[in-house]
Amino acid sequence: MGGFAGIAVSWWIRWRRIRATVHRSRSVQLAIPIPVKSSPSFLEPGIFGIFQPVLLLPEGIFERLTPAQLQAVIAHELCHFRYRDNLTAAIQMFVESVFWFHPLVWWIGKRMVWERECACDEEVVRLGSEPQVYAEGILNVCKLYVESPLVCVSGVTGGNLKRRIEAIMAERLILRMNLAKKAMLGASAVAAIMLPIAIGIIHAPTIRAQSQGSSDWQTAAGGKMAFEVASVKLDNGPFRPPNFPLDNGNAFAPGNRFSADFPLLVYIQFAYKVRFNRRQRESMLAHSNLPKWVDTARFAIEAKAEGPASKDQMRLMMQRLLADRFQLAVHFETAETAVMALTLAKTGKTGTKLHPHSEGPPCEEVAVPTPQSRTGDTSGPFPARCYVEELDSHGDQLQVGSRNTTMDQLAEALSGLGRLDRPIVDRTGISNRIDYEMQWTQEPNPAGPPDTNPPPDSGPTFLQALREQLGLKLEPATVPLRVLLIDHVERPSEN
Repeated sequence: MGGFAGIAVSWWIRWRRIRATVHRSRSVQLAIPIPVKSSPSFLEPGIFGIFQPVLLLPEGIFERLTPAQLQAVIAHELCHFRYRDNLTAAIQMFVESVFWFHPLVWWIGKRMVWERECACDEEVVRLGSEPQVYAEGILNVCKLYVESPLVCVSGVTGGNLKRRIEAIMAERLILRMNLAKKAMLGASAVAAIMLPIAIGIIHAPTIRAQSQGSSDWQTAAGGKMAFEVASVKLDNGPFRPPNFPLDNGNAFAPGNRFSADFPLLVYIQFAYKVRFNRRQRESMLAHSNLPKWVDTARFAIEAKAEGPASKDQMRLMMQRLLADRFQLAVHFETAETAVMALTLAKTGKTGTKLHPHSEGPPCEEVAVPTPQSRTGDTSGPFPARCYVEELDSHGDQLQVGSRNTTMDQLAEALSGLGRLDRPIVDRTGISNRIDYEMQWTQEPNPAGPPDTNPPPDSGPTFLQALREQLGLKLEPATVPLRVLLIDHVERPSEN
């Protein structure tokens, strides 16, 4: 802003000086289609004004130039008038004021002055002026008068004078714009505008796919919502780090109530439908300058909705609660992120426990195998599911499965499992809806105490089960992901 103001004020002062000179001048009658004024200043001949231009001539120029030289100089200024060079130069001056810090903008401005002067020189010679007479007229103006201080007051001495004189004396031929050349010029202009747009369109599907989880579901859930009543209390009991996001099975009680006891980061994941792996959580805490209690202090939240609410509607209510009680402010950014790409272990072939949904029985005919399974939940990560199960029977034996789901949702579900430090994204190319089931043994936590009594038959690890049962593998990759960043948070007062 300081650079813009300094340049704009400097040009405005010079503009006022030229305008004052024009007001002190007197009218001169010449047979040309523009008003002419004679000024007592030593300013070179030039076109002043954008919408009502006048030709400003210094006094005495009629005696100091020969009639042929004066005619050539006036013809040059009339070319500026016909080409509306003052308007183009004023636009360029504005651009230079705004982008004063960019060297290319100033180079473009110098190049435009050179091109406009060459175009007028070529037109004057084409109209019949003798090149030597015209060149002498320009040189006499340079010897007798001062160059215009503003590029939007088109004079006769702008640009590289030596090169201009050489071009005039060489009588450089003018390249006429036939239909083919006009078409090529138009195509180049369209390409310059459309190429960046086309690049954005090509990359747009990836960005939209990453943003659906945090925008489309909010619209479908009904926009902004709030709990009827809510209570937030700090829990000073022993800390139990959760290894799962809030979900229907551990965050809801009967009667449209929400009941949970977790650190703030877990509530944020639930509210905005995102997942933080360990690396993302540590990076967020380090770079966002967040207090440690955000990830360590547990808060017991009891809330009640006004009426029946889906899980996504509960998410929106939680967003409002976190903003009101924790003063939480967040935003999303798309950034290149290290991920694990989920791909086929063998081209065109999946495992025995991953197959198209169309090959199995209809979803309504599948019985619920265990009491822990959840049915009919269309608001969670797996839509229209009739069988989803996560078992932890021996503390380390896990099982997960779903029917009538997608590979994107499978990747999202696996991102929170297997002790991976990176999120998982689907790169299998499978677009049909699928059924899958997977069992594995959770490997010991490297940060935890060693297991002194491992089970005799530990079973496959997460990565082994992924390859053997689903026919999939994970590969490191970097992709643009829409990530949640925390801008502000405060410790709440209890009630």
